[in-house]
Amino acid sequence: MNEKVVLITGANGGLGTHVTRAFLNAGAKVVGVSSKIDASEFNHSNLVALPKKISSGEDARYVIDQVLSRLGRLDVLVHTVGGFAGGSSVADTDDTTFQSMFDLNVNSLFYLLRAAIPALRKTKDGRIVAIGSRAAVEPGANVGAYSASKAAMLSLMKTVAIENKDAGIKANVILPGTMDTTANRQAMPKADFSKWVRPEAVASLAIWLAGDAAREVNGAAIPIYGGDF
Repeated sequence: MNEKVVLITGANGGLGTHVTRAFLNAGAKVVGVSSKIDASEFNHSNLVALPKKISSGEDARYVIDQVLSRLGRLDVLVHTVGGFAGGSSVADTDDTTFQSMFDLNVNSLFYLLRAAIPALRKTKDGRIVAIGSRAAVEPGANVGAYSASKAAMLSLMKTVAIENKDAGIKANVILPGTMDTTANRQAMPKADFSKWVRPEAVASLAIWLAGDAAREVNGAAIPIYGGDF
């Protein structure tokens, strides 16, 4: 990743912090985006902290414009932003919950892809890595809105992979099971944490997908389920 320009969304989240540190440690120049973020959280000269919530096409264009104006190009986009809501059957899911899952898990990615793809095509070796979910391919009861949004996200990424292979872009999705984050431990205190996916493992896979070794991997949905498989 030496000297690569990498944009990471959700850069200081439960997973995003690990992803950001991994890319910085690998030598990348990172633009870390989150609704609230400060460079002091990482204390690294190669980090540009950009406080911005991506909830519209305008927001996404602003982020990409900032990347290009500050660093001149974009080599890698890593999208870690997402949200979860569950507990209701499809028949009992309200409109607000259903729409919020698509806003968080699909729309934000769509806005970013639309804004970033022209810049990524110019590199002739652009990489896009999105963090999906096991639920995208293995939906369960009472998480219908979440599972549907993650499935739509996966379909969107596969489409991008097909549409941009002529320009050398590789677009892949990581599908983690339950990740061992502070928020998940608080939400499920009685769970067996040893079976959960380590965020560091997801970050390492993202680094690999963005590197030379994965130049032949495109349109993949890669499961990483920890001990719960």
